[in-house]
Parts: sequence; C-alpha cells; structure tokens
Amino acid sequence: MVKFIKSNFMAFKDIFKDSNDINEKNVVGFASFTVMALFATADVITGIIGNEFIIDDTIFNSFVIITLGSFGIDGITKIFAKKEESK
Repeated sequence: MVKFIKSNFMAFKDIFKDSNDINEKNVVGFASFTVMALFATADVITGIIGNEFIIDDTIFNSFVIITLGSFGIDGITKIFAKKEESK
C-alpha cells in the first residue's frame, strides 16, 4: 500500500517538472470546462425540479475565459511550432 501511494505521489509530483509529457494548459482547460459542465448540469436539473439555480455571471464568465484561453494558447503554440519545424 505504501509503494502504491509513493508511486502515485511521485507521478503527481512529476507534473510540475519542466520536462514532462503532460500539457498543463490542456489540464487547466479541461478542469475549467468540467466545472462549467457541472454548473450547466446543475442548472438544468434544478430547472426541471422547479427551483432557480443562480450562477453569478462573473464566475461563469471567468471559467469561460480560462477555458478558451487555455485551449486557445495551446492551439496557437501548436500552429506556430509546426511553422517553425517546417522551415
């Protein structure tokens, strides 16, 4: 059990290294999108029940900006990286 915890903690710790295979921008974007999807699901479910689920626009817009920013930055870096490699 201790080996399992150590190996999983080390894998989590490896995320923060400079040289890793995980794209941090995609992780942040996916987490933000997941929170937005949970908000939308909760809003639909409470709407079916008949209650109003109030989400502050500032909070929801913040998650939208984080999601679009994360995936947008990642997309732009992929586009420019391919142009540099082809030269």
